[in-house]
Amino acid sequence: MLQHDWPLPDNVAIALTDRHGGCSLAPFDSLNLGLHVGDNPQHVLANRAALRQRLSLPAEPLWLEQVHGVDVVNMAHLKLSDSTSLSPIKADASYSNKAGDVCAVMTADCLPVLLCNQQGTEVAAVHAGWRGLCAGVIEQAVELFDSATTELMAYLGPAIGPQAFEVGAEVHDAFMQKHPQAAQYFIPHHNKYLADLPGLASLRLAKMGVSQVFNANVCTFTDPDYFSYRRDQQTGRMASLIWLKS
Repeated sequence: MLQHDWPLPDNVAIALTDRHGGCSLAPFDSLNLGLHVGDNPQHVLANRAALRQRLSLPAEPLWLEQVHGVDVVNMAHLKLSDSTSLSPIKADASYSNKAGDVCAVMTADCLPVLLCNQQGTEVAAVHAGWRGLCAGVIEQAVELFDSATTELMAYLGPAIGPQAFEVGAEVHDAFMQKHPQAAQYFIPHHNKYLADLPGLASLRLAKMGVSQVFNANVCTFTDPDYFSYRRDQQTGRMASLIWLKS
């Protein structure tokens, strides 16, 4: 688990996993939480069960089928059959204002963004790869909050770092079309660019009035304690979770 000293509202809990502490075998060793990556499903389910026990989670997290889009699940609108279905919901974020719901996203280079309000009554988890981030997945999640954006807090988990995330001109141009200020988060590099994913997310948050942003500053590509799709191709997935205690 990632250790952090971020300020949190008393009623909010978060957890960000690394790759250690599970039973999956290489190349998924060992705490792989993704069922979609080719790992033994029984190992993944055992890892998820162990995580739930270790964190004393109030419920099974809502495991999404992430598609690099902008859809956000409001867990208040879910039927029991939706959350227990063997076919996960296709979305890239979830929101809740109810104790007992656990919002979760899985990543292995993409940026996990956890959101809550200062009062500790609303939470959300967002999967922000470059496509979803550019298209507005964070904005879509923030829209579900009843609180003012100035009262929100954001936590950016482990993701591929700005020295390792090489992208083409099409990625640079897509962000520039949204906000010219995005230029500061791209460095020209060998006819391509190095992109700062947490920086781009912080820009989007600032544009909405979210100023309390805390960054793990962990590069999944260079740190072997974390899964990295770009580094290893076939690999596992970490989880970033947030929930209300009561």
